[in-house]
Amino acid sequence: MAACCVEPAAAAARSHSGLKRRRVAVGSSEQYEETACRLGKGSFGAVVKARHRDTGRVVAIKRLGAEHGGPEAALREARFLEDASGGGANPFVVGFHGVVRAPGTFDLRLVMECVGPSLHDLLHKRPRGSPPLPEATVRAAMWQLLTGAEKMHAARIIHRDIKPQNILVGEGHTVVKICDFGLAVSTDDPPPYGHAGTLWYMAPEMLLEKPDYDTQVDVWSLGCVMAELINNGTPLFEGFYDQGQLCAIFDVLGAPDDSTWPWFSDTAFATVVMPELDVQRENRLRELFPETKLSKQGFEVLSGLLTCNPDKRLTAAAALRHPWFAKVDALELPKKVEMLSPLPKRLRIHAVCVT
Repeated sequence: MAACCVEPAAAAARSHSGLKRRRVAVGSSEQYEETACRLGKGSFGAVVKARHRDTGRVVAIKRLGAEHGGPEAALREARFLEDASGGGANPFVVGFHGVVRAPGTFDLRLVMECVGPSLHDLLHKRPRGSPPLPEATVRAAMWQLLTGAEKMHAARIIHRDIKPQNILVGEGHTVVKICDFGLAVSTDDPPPYGHAGTLWYMAPEMLLEKPDYDTQVDVWSLGCVMAELINNGTPLFEGFYDQGQLCAIFDVLGAPDDSTWPWFSDTAFATVVMPELDVQRENRLRELFPETKLSKQGFEVLSGLLTCNPDKRLTAAAALRHPWFAKVDALELPKKVEMLSPLPKRLRIHAVCVT
């Protein structure tokens, strides 16, 4: 079936003027045979595995829920994904294959590269007590993610929701790819930028409602991912709301002051909330990541990514120039999950979860 072209509504185009104004070719969903294999599901909708009927190519198809903007949101995300992946030039962002529409409807779906499980799932399927990932593995994964982010940022795209759930592991567990651009924005759009993302991976400037944040919020998120890789899937900062998340961050990194982040001193959190709290002033990050866990150079990268002041935080490009990345081995994430031995039959415990 011949492809048609759809342009976003004028209102959407005005609110996202930083996106390249171009027509998007839309094919028919009948070109693909969807399978019962669901690759992901969330508030955004669902991702399923599918096969192109003519070529046999296996792909992932993302359906957006109607409450998430419908066709305009699908086209917007498609443009971000196409620009971030660079038409395949960025191997560490999931590949974009086009947009399809269910016949007779305005139900648009994104067709993407079918990669593999999320980094979150891979880490959380490891048995309790598994040894930490080797530092060489962490370095290789971070080199790929920072390289992907550098290219994405060069295209003036802020992802805003980088986390292990939005990082896919593929090709024999030798490559990681950033996915899900549903919350992305373009720095070609003037601020203010809104509050977006997942709390545990939000940068301090976003939590403090700084209206003109930039690509450095993604760098912070990547620092959180690096800490999680080292900690076998345990998040570093686990707050319950914005102020609680800031407290969790400052409990590890110490609260900023005029010398470390002058802008912070004038925020409502600094002037109203902090005086009522017993806030940690010392940076304890090295206590949590001693040299037995992370080398001196590796720690310099981690602490550079997790710097509260975005002006002093490493950029993706600067991080990649650090000597820690002078020699990067091929990535080899665990492929097989060794299951723990079952308990003897008489000792098995059956638990019931009540929600």
